[in-house]
Amino acid sequence: MPAEQTMAASTPPRLYRDFESQAQIDAQYDTTRPVADPAAARQHFAERSAQARAQLRCVLDVPFGPTLAETLDIFPAADGAPAPVFVFLHGGYWRANTSKEFSCVALGPQALGFCTVVVNYALCPQVSIDEIVRQCRASLAWVLRHIAAYGGDPARVVVGGHSAGGQLGAMCLQTRWARDYGLPDDPLRGALLVSGLYDLAPLRYSYLQPMIQLDEGLIARNSPAFAARRCASPMHLVWGGREQTEFERQSMLMHSAWLAAGNVAEQAALAGCDHFTVLHGLEDPQSDLCQRLQRLSAW
Repeated sequence: MPAEQTMAASTPPRLYRDFESQAQIDAQYDTTRPVADPAAARQHFAERSAQARAQLRCVLDVPFGPTLAETLDIFPAADGAPAPVFVFLHGGYWRANTSKEFSCVALGPQALGFCTVVVNYALCPQVSIDEIVRQCRASLAWVLRHIAAYGGDPARVVVGGHSAGGQLGAMCLQTRWARDYGLPDDPLRGALLVSGLYDLAPLRYSYLQPMIQLDEGLIARNSPAFAARRCASPMHLVWGGREQTEFERQSMLMHSAWLAAGNVAEQAALAGCDHFTVLHGLEDPQSDLCQRLQRLSAW
């Protein structure tokens, strides 16, 4: 047997890139693995979100679309002036969580004078990721048209997202706003995307597949790192220094794609943070995340 055939025969088949098995992919994308107490991590968000709803003025479950899942929780700014707006898209791998677990992301922005909007959307497998993207785009169109009634400035809207919400935020930046919604081409001031997923291909071979049901078409349509367009909105990509290396790769891939399209982007790892604590900065107005949000709103 020729040497090259022997080498090929001894090389294990790869599912995607350097991954040879589902176990390897799961080890990279199971976000609870590096976390000592995942239940405590989830409890933090539940408790802090309950505090946010109790302490901050809020208007809950505002419908933005025709289905029951399409609602917004709005936390107006403390003063009456037109305020910059932060629209947050939650994570949960498109198949878990609601807006209520993430009311806490309004705490830091509210202290900086922001109006915060936390989006709720339908979940897989009841709907597809295509439909979730459509709902998130529709939520932003609603905000751009109606947030002035809640004291927000529609000219200073920053979209943010965490984990799957990072993918959703990137997809929103790549929306054909004029063609599909009759809005300006680039109506968003920027995007603050935390530990996002911008290349969905490896997830097809993961423990998530029975719930999110990816196929080649869904992956191609919903992997924003491979379809970056020219866009005036800057993108800040952040991940936790204690997360699996795939989250770093995902953000760096999106960063490179956004720059290659002629756009503005920044990237940073937050030292000592895992996939959950990386989001805690949105509870603190002095944090790196909140300072990035403030800079984006003033872009």
